Amino acid sequence: MPTVPENALVWCEIPVSNLADAMVFYATVLDWELTLDETGPNPVAFFPMTESSVAGHLYPGKPGKGAGPTVHLAVPDTAEAAAARAEAAGGTRVMGPITIPAGQFIYILDPDGNSVGLFEAA
Repeated sequence: MPTVPENALVWCEIPVSNLADAMVFYATVLDWELTLDETGPNPVAFFPMTESSVAGHLYPGKPGKGAGPTVHLAVPDTAEAAAARAEAAGGTRVMGPITIPAGQFIYILDPDGNSVGLFEAA
């Protein structure tokens, strides 16, 4: 089995109590431009994606309050810088950095209590 599974994750969804506020939080922390899509039965905010990337979206729903799964998201710079942005934007740093051969990550809770790993590749 390879060290990093190829395409092990195909999609992720993060429930949020306020979609507009969550879009600002994730755009600030990850330096991403999220795309609001209101064409389906519920509005969603898509993470950036390409043809070969794994992505996901935010959606109005009941957040996990730290008891649900953790989604690890790649940061554009360092895990420390992203964690600092998360705290400044209303998130909570939980643990880390934790160094692994592939890089390092820091666990945070977003303002809704969702567990997120901020991953910095080696």
